[in-house]
Amino acid sequence: MSGATLDAGALIDFEKNTGKIVTIVARALEIDESLAIPAPALAQVWRDGSRQVRLVRLLASDQVDIVPLDDFNARAAGQLCGVSAVQDIVDASVVVCARQRSHRVLTSDSGDLRRIDPTLEIEEV
Repeated sequence: MSGATLDAGALIDFEKNTGKIVTIVARALEIDESLAIPAPALAQVWRDGSRQVRLVRLLASDQVDIVPLDDFNARAAGQLCGVSAVQDIVDASVVVCARQRSHRVLTSDSGDLRRIDPTLEIEEV
């Protein structure tokens, strides 16, 4: 498994420079590992680019893909919510993104993600 998908909690911790997320992201960028951020997770944390300098710099990296919530991904996330009885489509979109890329998920709260997919590789940050 090469690469990681970041959820909203990981993005918040990265922006605040808390937890081990900064070290993990720096290492991933150093070894040219791909990073993905589902658009709904980004929307959940984005407030003001002029004040979120760390996040802006991360998003500018060529190794970071912002994954859109297009028709296919929206349906996949909705279906996951239906079968797992989890209401949060942002978490479901993170699972869809990670599955599509065979990524591990970087998160500060694995609870809902594990309910959606207990087999997902999750790294708490």
